[in-house]
Amino acid sequence: MRIFLSFFAFLFFSFVSAQQNQIIKLDSVPTSQVQINGYQRILSNLSAIPQGVTLGGYGEILYNQPDNLNGELDVQRLVLLFGYKFNERVQFVTEIEFEHVKEVYVEQAFVNYSLSPGVNLRAGLMLVPMGIINEYHEPTTFNGVERPSLDNAIVPTTWREIGIGVSGRIDSAALRYQAYIFNGFLSHDGTAGVLSGKKGLRGGRQKGAESTVDKFNFSSKLDFYGIPGLRLGLSGYFGRTQAVDDQAGILGSTVGVSMLGFDARYRVGQFSARTQIIQANLSDTGEYNTLTGKDLGKEISGYYLEAAYNLLPAVNKQRLEGFVRYEDFDTHSATAGDLIRNPAFHRKEWTTGLSYHLSPGSVFKADYQWKSTGISNSTYGQFNMGVGVWF
Repeated sequence: MRIFLSFFAFLFFSFVSAQQNQIIKLDSVPTSQVQINGYQRILSNLSAIPQGVTLGGYGEILYNQPDNLNGELDVQRLVLLFGYKFNERVQFVTEIEFEHVKEVYVEQAFVNYSLSPGVNLRAGLMLVPMGIINEYHEPTTFNGVERPSLDNAIVPTTWREIGIGVSGRIDSAALRYQAYIFNGFLSHDGTAGVLSGKKGLRGGRQKGAESTVDKFNFSSKLDFYGIPGLRLGLSGYFGRTQAVDDQAGILGSTVGVSMLGFDARYRVGQFSARTQIIQANLSDTGEYNTLTGKDLGKEISGYYLEAAYNLLPAVNKQRLEGFVRYEDFDTHSATAGDLIRNPAFHRKEWTTGLSYHLSPGSVFKADYQWKSTGISNSTYGQFNMGVGVWF
């Protein structure tokens, strides 16, 4: 914990010092090379007014039809974003999400304090900066009806926790930086272990709901945007899971987490591509499985590759993106002790389809997926269709 705090303090004061003699735009203000997401758009809108409220939102209505099974129609999510500007330095951003019509979540709620033009302090419920989709998950920002499965099983999207940290941009170096301390995943709720071999860390997200904490975790990301059309990202997350009071300190109730991610996005003319690689190493999983009877792996990893091409002339205001994506991810990349790797947890997917952007804020999507696991004859298909908006 002291190492994390010392590093965080060093990073913060280094950036403050570096910004004193530079004139740099706010982190929330986009340039031609900086892609933005929902909360960044809210901050950008707030920068244009002296004081007051701004709002935005996004939503998805989807149809999923697996082979030989009933299909599903779902208002998967409807999200409302609100921002309030107190003064030139202080803003508040929150995101309220309605999932499947009946579930309500607070996905983000943080105060942003602009210490200097290139340094922002943030505190509250925030997205953990890991990979692409966890921060950039608005439906018009990615191809495919569903988000990449890698970002569901491994990252795990949408991953948000309560923390404090620093964020900003150094335009002279074409870098965007983020560094936070968060509460960790929950690994034992007092009744049973909540992490598993199939879902990895996903079941441990605390989401700011009466989160328990006894050790803070460190998260950071650097994004480079100095080459036209190219965006590179390097993410890191390090720490330990949490257990409730009557389990904390018991051997095997918590595990160590070290996660690294690399991502790249590229667009030139009609062509675009993206890739993401995630590797998570977990310590003490043997003891955790012995205590809880779970099957948590000690390594979780995966990657995907995607290419897309706009089939409409570049002069058109609308876009028709044809794309193909390949994913390979395994929540049992390696196991500890006597636990045998489960081939069903090694999953591969091909997804190909179309994204028809009627306008910058609306899209119709359709695709087909071939899904398989490490078990022979496990391949099956699924057709997906949906509509998404973002404003």
